Amino acid sequence: MLFRRRKPAGFYERVRILLWPRRSFSRSFQYFGKRILRLTATPHAIAAGVAAGVVASWTPFMGFHFFIAAILAYAIAGNIIASALGTAFGNPLTFPFIWAASLNLGNYILRDDFHDVQRDIHLGKLFGHMDLSQLWDPVLKPMLIGCIPFAIVFGLAAYLLTYFSVVSFQAQRRRRLKRKRVAGSDISNGQMV
Repeated sequence: MLFRRRKPAGFYERVRILLWPRRSFSRSFQYFGKRILRLTATPHAIAAGVAAGVVASWTPFMGFHFFIAAILAYAIAGNIIASALGTAFGNPLTFPFIWAASLNLGNYILRDDFHDVQRDIHLGKLFGHMDLSQLWDPVLKPMLIGCIPFAIVFGLAAYLLTYFSVVSFQAQRRRRLKRKRVAGSDISNGQMV
């Protein structure tokens, strides 16, 4: 193998790299950005796909974000690969903030002023019994209601940012290819540039 390590990484080294990449998170973000920009689709399709991924990341249904993003992307004529890349918005660093914000906003929206009693939620007991009906009212319902405004705002922001970035990148790429094509035709005609 050409790029294999001389000494294979041990278990603890692999776990450390999984939690904190060797070359920092900025390199990972740059990689995802380049992957999104280099997709071959219309700017709307790429931006709609990324927005679908961001919207799916706000939902409380862990493990189904790829499926939700793909369905949303298909519904709004987005790129499904871009939707999968857009789900990277929800990651171990952002999920605590996403969950807390959507749960708090959902509780605020669903609060009943007449019966406003503080409920203590013990997630260990709820997950221990794995009874979805007991988990629905105190956790999932407020998170599902609370995620909607955040999903709309962050989805629109992701769409606009991605759309204008892709338009700019594709225009720059066309100009660069045109320059190379013109330079190649001038050399083949015997003219020096």
